[in-house]
Amino acid sequence: MNYQIATLEEIPLLAQMNRQLVEDEQHRHRLMSNQWLEERMRQLMAAGYEAALFEIEGRFVAYALYRQHPDHEDSLYLRHFWVDRSLRRQGVGRAAMRILKNVIWPAEKRITVEVLIDNETARSFFQAAGFKPYSLELELPASERDTWSE
Repeated sequence: MNYQIATLEEIPLLAQMNRQLVEDEQHRHRLMSNQWLEERMRQLMAAGYEAALFEIEGRFVAYALYRQHPDHEDSLYLRHFWVDRSLRRQGVGRAAMRILKNVIWPAEKRITVEVLIDNETARSFFQAAGFKPYSLELELPASERDTWSE
């Protein structure tokens, strides 16, 4: 597996990959247009995110989007990690994660990642890669703000 750090020229490719990621995890952004996803990726990269693209035999098969954690100098924040659907459970994700941990990311940095609570596959993957549960973010959707009973 080879890797490269993405440039702005790869934004359409990253947006395509991100489309599959949000569909797979049932994220609320899954209904957004490709144009919206490209603009969002442009904004993220302008805000300091970097993307590593992973390829096998000339085909991009995975990507990771990450940056220096805005609140913790000793940490990197992994925002996206995606592997092509047809290659999952074949070691591609593990190989990409090894490159991230051993080659791309500084050894002294702690890595954080958020996983949607219902995405058991992602939770299992990250825990197998050595990540430990640290926090749980809860939300109160606007549509349910009046459900509090007194």
